[in-house]
Amino acid sequence: MTAYFERVDDYRWRIPQHRGMRVPGLVFSSEAMLSSIEDDRSPDQVVNVAHLPGIVGHSLAMPDMHWGYGFPIGGVAAFDPEEGVLSPGGVGYDINCGVRLMRSNIPREEITSVLAELATALYREVPCGVGTKSELRLSKPELEAVLREGARWAVQRGYGTNDDLAVLEEGGVMSSADPDKVSQRAKDRGRPQLGSLGSGNHFCELGYVAEIFDAAKARAFGLELGKVTVMIHSGSRGLGHQICDSSLHRMVRASAKYGIELPDRQLCAAPLSSPEAHDYFGAMGSAINFAFANRQVMAHQARKAIARQLGDTPQGLGLSTVYDVCHNIAKWETHEVDGVQRRLCVHRKGATRAFGPGHEAVPKRYRDAGQPVIVPGDMGRYSYVLAGTERAMKETFGSSCHGAGRRLSRVKAKRAAQGRQLFRELEDKGVFVRADSRRTMAEEMPEAYKDVADVVDVMHEAGIATKVAKLIPLAVVKG
Repeated sequence: MTAYFERVDDYRWRIPQHRGMRVPGLVFSSEAMLSSIEDDRSPDQVVNVAHLPGIVGHSLAMPDMHWGYGFPIGGVAAFDPEEGVLSPGGVGYDINCGVRLMRSNIPREEITSVLAELATALYREVPCGVGTKSELRLSKPELEAVLREGARWAVQRGYGTNDDLAVLEEGGVMSSADPDKVSQRAKDRGRPQLGSLGSGNHFCELGYVAEIFDAAKARAFGLELGKVTVMIHSGSRGLGHQICDSSLHRMVRASAKYGIELPDRQLCAAPLSSPEAHDYFGAMGSAINFAFANRQVMAHQARKAIARQLGDTPQGLGLSTVYDVCHNIAKWETHEVDGVQRRLCVHRKGATRAFGPGHEAVPKRYRDAGQPVIVPGDMGRYSYVLAGTERAMKETFGSSCHGAGRRLSRVKAKRAAQGRQLFRELEDKGVFVRADSRRTMAEEMPEAYKDVADVVDVMHEAGIATKVAKLIPLAVVKG
């Protein structure tokens, strides 16, 4: 199945309805980026998603789009509650993979001489790597509490403060969670992993605010030029992966049971009103809460490590949470469609919520500016903080890009990295990296990713999310 693009404007490309599509596709991209997108099969996945029952508006894809499981990574789709479906492929394996951003009062110049030590301290305090276990030893009842309470569980046990909870998406907890819908296998995988990064593209990064584009919004977010930041990218670890894997098997059977015709088996789904969808919501909500708690614990550990190294306290250094956003998630939201407010199930697969100013779901302190949108790049260049817009609410169900998007597969990246001294190369650029393996370094080298500046510019010029600040990495912990 082939996607055909029609130009809407410089940053929007429509895929007209054809071959059973229920809605058109809409891809956000610059013309320069479109050729690389066309080289990938992800536009065909945009077309496939448009076949699903009850889809509303468009099958959407952000400029960091690339091939994923079922949905493209960077894909967004909303579904009507009566006719629509819930698809695990529209959420992904790493349920609630997301990003936590913290700001500080620390001038970059004050840590230049101790960057290597700070990198080591973070590596020691934030466990990383494939199958990594944390120092937390959760009992079975404690794990059940984590799955129900999310980041609130962590704060109640001394990992951070209520000020953190005030600026987390959903307040750091999904009320739809039902731990009884989570298999024992998933719980066993997750129980030793709370408070750990994992591997792949997950990271803990010390950086600084290198440029401010919107002074008023940066001030609202607490971001100051030249001041140190901390960013943590991780998700629900083995627990979320197992939930997705188990759910896919059940959803394949559900698709046949309910007569849902699929252009791709990976899009297996169940009607939103079905028992299968209800059970997946309960299990997914539990994984979402695990991920919120996971980032909360790691943020606390990172703050402690930095404060100890600098001989101060987290409060004294002004280390506080700016925001925490989810990437891989499906949830009920209300959006205006053709002038009518409708309750919809919005799937965001490798896409970030980007609610505009005035929305009640945006924390009060940011309501005039719009929701912070955190877009990490690669570990050798830069990341961005954006703000959601009213236009995003009208066009993308309040969604934006979530990162740079891969340019090279992991296999191709490892091949390109052969013979190179990647740790030395990055240190020569002023970035101190601590990683669990050289393989991960090769797979995650900067050239493996698109230039996130190009991706962000599309969102900014399209009016979906506006640029607020650019962050430059100084020290990075990788799995």
